[in-house]
Amino acid sequence: MTALEPTTTTDAAAALAADLQRVVGGEVRFDPAHRAMWSADASNYRKVPIGVVRPRDAADVEAALAVCREHQVPVLPRGAGTSIAGQAVNTAVVLDFTRHMNRILEIDPEARTARVEPGVICDQLRDAAAPHGLTFGPDPSTHNRCTIGGMIGNNACGSHSVAWGKTVDNTVRLEALTYRGERIDTRDAMPAALLALHERIGPRIAETFPDLTRRVSGYNLDQLPHDLAKAMVGSEGTLAVTTAATMRLVESPPARALAVLGFESAYVAADNVMVVREHAPLTIEGMDSGLIAALRAQDPVSTSWRALPPGGGWLYVETGGADKAEARAKAQAIAAAMKPYGLTEAIVEDDAARMKALWRIREDGAGILTRSPDGGEAWPGWEDAAVPPERFGSYLREFDRVLERHGRKGVYYGHFGDGCLHVRIDFDLLTEPGVANFRAFMEDAADAVVAHGGSLSGEHGDGRARSELLPRMYPPDVIAAFEEFKGIFDPDDRMNPGCIVRSARLDEDLRIFMGMPALGTPALGFTHDRGEFGRALRRCLGVGKCVTSHGGVMCPSYRATGDEQHSTRGRARLLFEMANGEVVTGGFQDDDVADALDLCLSCKGCKTDCPVGVDMAAYKTEFLAQRYRNKLRPASHYSMGALPRWMRLVGKLPASAVTGLNALARVKPLAALAKRVGGIAPEREIPAIAPETFTTTARARALETAVRPAPRGRLLLWPDTFTDHFDPSIAEDAVAVLESLGYGVELPPRTVCCGLTWTSTGQVGAARRVLRRSLRTIAPWVEQGVPVVGLEPSCTAALRTDAEELLPDEPLVAALDVRTFAELLAEHTDELRERVSGGARALVQLHCHQYADLGSEADRAVMAALGIEAEVLDSGCCGLAGNFGFEKGHYEVSMAAAERVLLPAVRTADPDVAVIADGFSCRTQLRQAGTREPVHLARMAAQALGLRAELRPDG
Repeated sequence: MTALEPTTTTDAAAALAADLQRVVGGEVRFDPAHRAMWSADASNYRKVPIGVVRPRDAADVEAALAVCREHQVPVLPRGAGTSIAGQAVNTAVVLDFTRHMNRILEIDPEARTARVEPGVICDQLRDAAAPHGLTFGPDPSTHNRCTIGGMIGNNACGSHSVAWGKTVDNTVRLEALTYRGERIDTRDAMPAALLALHERIGPRIAETFPDLTRRVSGYNLDQLPHDLAKAMVGSEGTLAVTTAATMRLVESPPARALAVLGFESAYVAADNVMVVREHAPLTIEGMDSGLIAALRAQDPVSTSWRALPPGGGWLYVETGGADKAEARAKAQAIAAAMKPYGLTEAIVEDDAARMKALWRIREDGAGILTRSPDGGEAWPGWEDAAVPPERFGSYLREFDRVLERHGRKGVYYGHFGDGCLHVRIDFDLLTEPGVANFRAFMEDAADAVVAHGGSLSGEHGDGRARSELLPRMYPPDVIAAFEEFKGIFDPDDRMNPGCIVRSARLDEDLRIFMGMPALGTPALGFTHDRGEFGRALRRCLGVGKCVTSHGGVMCPSYRATGDEQHSTRGRARLLFEMANGEVVTGGFQDDDVADALDLCLSCKGCKTDCPVGVDMAAYKTEFLAQRYRNKLRPASHYSMGALPRWMRLVGKLPASAVTGLNALARVKPLAALAKRVGGIAPEREIPAIAPETFTTTARARALETAVRPAPRGRLLLWPDTFTDHFDPSIAEDAVAVLESLGYGVELPPRTVCCGLTWTSTGQVGAARRVLRRSLRTIAPWVEQGVPVVGLEPSCTAALRTDAEELLPDEPLVAALDVRTFAELLAEHTDELRERVSGGARALVQLHCHQYADLGSEADRAVMAALGIEAEVLDSGCCGLAGNFGFEKGHYEVSMAAAERVLLPAVRTADPDVAVIADGFSCRTQLRQAGTREPVHLARMAAQALGLRAELRPDG
């Protein structure tokens, strides 16, 4: 039995797990769900681990290694699992350091060092160093989730390597344990075996290692005999397990500026990086126009790309200074110096928010490019080769010829100043001829980069993707030295075997080629994935933006629980493995998958925040539709999933009867019974229903039939269930504002519904019927091009985006012109400014579906025109999320999401600060949390324009 073929029978794995549980204080997980979630990283590869161990401390690591040694099974130390070369997957016991061993042990500002545990996140270290005017130099695009241990394993770099180098250049000391349990402290004397190795091979290393800053391929034998810590960096977990590391910190400029330089093409940008380097900037990053095309295709709501200067290729050049003026002057000097070198136009920014928006385009590149502009799939593999920067333009042209020769297409971005190119390529990894083409391309690409004096890897390491190609870069005696180097640390070949030496084949264990069986006809259209649910499940590449602690909306349940299974990535992995059927065997009836999806809020945050547009809300809908096909459903699906139907019945009651229902809902025994029957969380209050709906009072005025003179044209107001039955005064305010602007506001002749509540509970057939009936009702307006105005963001988003998934072939869906209230008002900002006197202050909670599908630029413009000084909270989901927060078992997670940012911000706001929350869920969460009464933008607009009448209270 070899190290690559460990004992993984059910009995052997159970015995191993039992022995680990006896001695390890941290979690030991050998269940199918955890093995499935850790079976892939951000690469093309898949290897199902034996199990997952989360050590609490170095003693746990030592104990786990002892047990694995006894059972003769391999070990894989792993950080955030964002590796792109495949070194973070193996048939081994995975030691996951993200949960516990994540403390910063010491910061020494005098020595400019920090001693940390391996699970410390890069940004966590940077934030801790910032008060001392210091930072950690390497900053990969995954800096808000990648771990220091993982960065050491991969020798990670990032955009600031021009100034501060790779991880190897910032590593001072490592403390580690070998597979055999030997302790390593790199402050100690160099082992004799390493000195002897250097004595023999040192001259050959000096002759054969390429002279460039971005050589990451192979072991760092050039660091012998002087620095053992640096020699171990980039070893991809193949030598030992790091238990603590002392890292170098660098002085962080107090102020920064960013010059974005536009060129005719990426070639021209690459040709001229040496000119930029002469100015000693902090970064020189590059992008190709294809990345912008992919961004626009993946996220049509985003307009960040418009901030770029004209061109077909760009350089991002960051400068630092003692203050903004100095940093900006340096950036302007670089822009001026580039005018003779093909510059088309440049912009210089020193505003932090605008710089962050520009950087997001570059940082999300790795994910964005997994879907090409035409919807095709693209993959890593040949991801980050590097050549001397003075030869970068030549290499780029040669690389394009290699692509063309193999019939492949790729889009570029990367660290142009260091000659490092990132690219995603449209490999066919589904068929045998496609995989053969993949191998042939990789071999030719390796030869091309070596011919240019480069390295197969310039950042992400060799892993399973490039280790096999190392003999094309290094001569046989150096490859033999690599094997000897590993053998000194790991003579049993049990530490992450198959990487760097004695490598796995680059075309083995390809996650996509291993494939998924047919999943049958999906319930949803999956229009952006060519109608295939399986294709949709291939979107997640594991870049892990969903496992971050703050910023954006994704992923509220992960942020509340910290569990991988409640992240977008974890759920996507489980669904993929469910479809594969090898590890997760229960199909749509699998309880592990159901449990993971149960805490998905269907907030759609991932649809926008995930660089590849994973839409877990849609996947959850599909799963529920298949799981409960022709079966009894949970009670909440019948109560809240069919809420519009129940509200339609309530709407037929007289006002006095509705008032009586509200009173009964406050009687605790009756309310408890109703909640138990309806599957509602006992901690929740049942929202009060308005005695009279908006449509009842409006139809009494014959609003739906009276076509009044309207200088600015007709509008059809969509009377959604939530506004109509719970907050009807919002609609009254909206009508007053729209009519004051000269619009003729009309209503459908009968009840309409977007079907959202049925969709979110997986009742796709009912949702489709409800939506089709509603579209038939408003067909006369749609066919005449009358805009449909929505007031509830979730319903408006459903009409704009979900409708095509429910009814992909319905002509009325394509003809719908759906607008938000703010989008209508944004066309009249000048008039609004003229009519408003005075101002107001407000906190703004964006509804998640608005964030994902509608955008908020119009809202911001309208609030400014109305004189509202608005702070749009970066609070993520409010936690209620439609039916989610009302369902039994979800209350704790729901409130944890709200308590992260939203509720504390509202509690501490000044009394005169309004809280704008257009979403019914957001308003309900705020009301039930006992904070101040939230308002809709329509009410703020009516007040600012002097149209706010004394209306009867809702409910």
